Amino acid sequence: MTSQAALHLFPSYVRAPIQFELGHGCTLVTPDGDVYLDFGSGVAVNALGHSHPRLVQALQRQAEKLWHVSNLYTIPAQDLLADQLCELSFADRVFFCNSGTEAIELSIKAARRYHHCSGAPRRNRIITLEGAFHGRTLGSLAATGQEKYLEGFEPRVDGFDQVPFGDLLAIEEAITDLTAGILVEPIQGESGIRPLPPGYLHALRSLCDFHGILLLLDEVQTGIGRTGSVFAYAAEDVTPDILAAAKGLGGGFPIGACLATGAVGSVMQPGTHGSTFGGNPLAMAVATEVLDIISAPAFLERVRDASLRLMLRVDELISKYPTVFSEVRGAGLLVGLQCVPPVRDVLAMLHDHKLLCVPAGNNVLRLLPPLTVTDAEIDEAVLRLDRVAERLSDAVAA
Repeated sequence: MTSQAALHLFPSYVRAPIQFELGHGCTLVTPDGDVYLDFGSGVAVNALGHSHPRLVQALQRQAEKLWHVSNLYTIPAQDLLADQLCELSFADRVFFCNSGTEAIELSIKAARRYHHCSGAPRRNRIITLEGAFHGRTLGSLAATGQEKYLEGFEPRVDGFDQVPFGDLLAIEEAITDLTAGILVEPIQGESGIRPLPPGYLHALRSLCDFHGILLLLDEVQTGIGRTGSVFAYAAEDVTPDILAAAKGLGGGFPIGACLATGAVGSVMQPGTHGSTFGGNPLAMAVATEVLDIISAPAFLERVRDASLRLMLRVDELISKYPTVFSEVRGAGLLVGLQCVPPVRDVLAMLHDHKLLCVPAGNNVLRLLPPLTVTDAEIDEAVLRLDRVAERLSDAVAA
């Protein structure tokens, strides 16, 4: 039933008729007391699950002291969190904002500004990949380049050149004296959990160095432990110039961050960018706690172990139900399960079995459990997937 309140909302979402009022760890509870196993994590946001006690305590402590003062004043907690991020990454400079889209916008601005300050203002175009998803603002939509998102929002922001996914020659041919940088996701999430081919990031780094342009990474979904390392680029041993982070960084609290080398970050002088809410004390307190937890070697090792278990168990489903699932791919706890029936049908049946997952493009089901997921919860999720697959398989056979 449509609530009276929903009548006044923009009809921008296709929402499942489910609502929750409580969450703990990997579970969510409806007002009626139904318990769901959450393998969506708010689209890879609740990195430490729901109501993690350390995050709750950090937020409560800060809420009793100070919520917001704006960036007109010094916020010491920003320095602390920026230090943590720089120690855990390639970066020398950090800017805090409120979302992944904002972090991408600043990434684009910083790349253009860098070349402007380096005496090459004509270098203002960014190369992106087909199938990308970089956000919903006009600039990030243009970087995304997908017609289904761009329709009706003309005139489109200029300055982006798209090339086919995985085609290095196409990227090399697209580089001109107007190119400022290359923006990619280490694993494309919205288009179906598509990892870049092995060695691809290394090749991009070499191209950027050769042509004097910047490598920009969108790690909004892959970052903060999701792939088994703090950032996904670490697995390739490649150093970017700019990186956008968000989602898991706040463990559920809104925050984004743009990380950059000193050379890039230093060009963003007063007046070039800003954020009213970015870097507020509440977000800083929660994100600092998230990083403390996730950056521990034992924690990331556990994420990799959980990933292996999930991948192996799901692979068994593919062998057992080839008319329902055809492939599994991803890294860490960013897992894509290629469906044969429409993914929306699979998702609806999973809801009946109290399992929450996330749809993606190309008919893929995303499995994005909290990084704290237990072996027992993985096994239970696979059991529920098995039950749905059995029903779907029987329907095909009939």
